[in-house]
Amino acid sequence: MPKERSPLAQRLFDYLDFDKRLYFFLLVLLFILIRYLTNTIILEAIPDSENLDARGDFMIFHIFNTLEYVWTPFALLWKFTVIAFLFWLGAFFLGYKIPYKELWKFALVAEGIFLFPELIRFLVYINPHSASTYQEILEYRPLSFLSFIGFDNLNPRWYYPLGTLNLFELGYGVLWVMGFHMISNRSIKESILAVVVSYFVPLTIWLTWFVMVYRD
Repeated sequence: MPKERSPLAQRLFDYLDFDKRLYFFLLVLLFILIRYLTNTIILEAIPDSENLDARGDFMIFHIFNTLEYVWTPFALLWKFTVIAFLFWLGAFFLGYKIPYKELWKFALVAEGIFLFPELIRFLVYINPHSASTYQEILEYRPLSFLSFIGFDNLNPRWYYPLGTLNLFELGYGVLWVMGFHMISNRSIKESILAVVVSYFVPLTIWLTWFVMVYRD
């Protein structure tokens, strides 16, 4: 007989009972819109950007940005698939049987938290004259170790790892604790362990590997 949901799990289930396809469409649209606006700011921060753009010097920049916009939905779908698999694998390792489909759907919902750092970066540099260089806008990661330390005196190999270690990743983990509790009916304590094993340990391994293999 299936275990009855806890009151918290039931409330979460009710809150998340909406059309995930529409949510995904809005998520992709918002990511693309914010990134487009931020890329526009980055260009404006480059000295004499109007003349350079008119001469076609930014053609490669525009091409790569366009490819990024087109790739955004596929990148998100791939991320949901990998994250859901990590949680399914972590749950299996801990002896829990959880439906992969439910994990995938929650990965879709939880991704919304990463709209906030994108939006904050845009709002911080909405006036391009507030940035010393376009590189500062490009490397800015709100509420991260990189934003507190600054990238000026760091080896580029540390930009990505320190930028990834931010408050939003911690918030993402908290969301997954709630989500894992809702999906598995496990206690909060068991759910915290599952999130550490399934997400934070693989993230630590990935960042360590990145630093080790990075080449200037």
